[in-house]
Amino acid sequence: MDLAKIEGLVKIIENSSLKQFTYKEDNIKITMSKLDNAPVVVAGGGMPQPLPAAAQAAPAGGDTAEEEEKLFITSPIVGTFYSASAPDVPAYVRVGDRVKRGQTVCILEAMKLMNEIQTEWDCEIEAILVSNEQKVEYGQPLFRVKRL
Repeated sequence: MDLAKIEGLVKIIENSSLKQFTYKEDNIKITMSKLDNAPVVVAGGGMPQPLPAAAQAAPAGGDTAEEEEKLFITSPIVGTFYSASAPDVPAYVRVGDRVKRGQTVCILEAMKLMNEIQTEWDCEIEAILVSNEQKVEYGQPLFRVKRL
């Protein structure tokens, strides 16, 4: 796992309401937690260590908590993420797409029910943060967006 990938995960956690996040890749496990509003990384079950200054993102000045939350479309439920309505159908959205309020951006399956996730505002998709058929948690960021 490279440093750029870890920094990307840290930024996602910082800009979300998540308090703790665990990522596994092969035989590497990383757990990130917010302590006193400062992100830390726990690797391999050790003690929490503050991230080096180079890995920490500077907070944007003048943003309210409401504006920060709207930088991400987050999962309202625990379930499985689907980028399209069927395997042979194009994804609802791609990076760079501009979407209108109420437009469907993905489907989350929970207990065999398909839930269409729609945007709450007009926005542009900057990044898709999960892959198709990935399990997602409540509050997990699915898309990074820029409000229009």
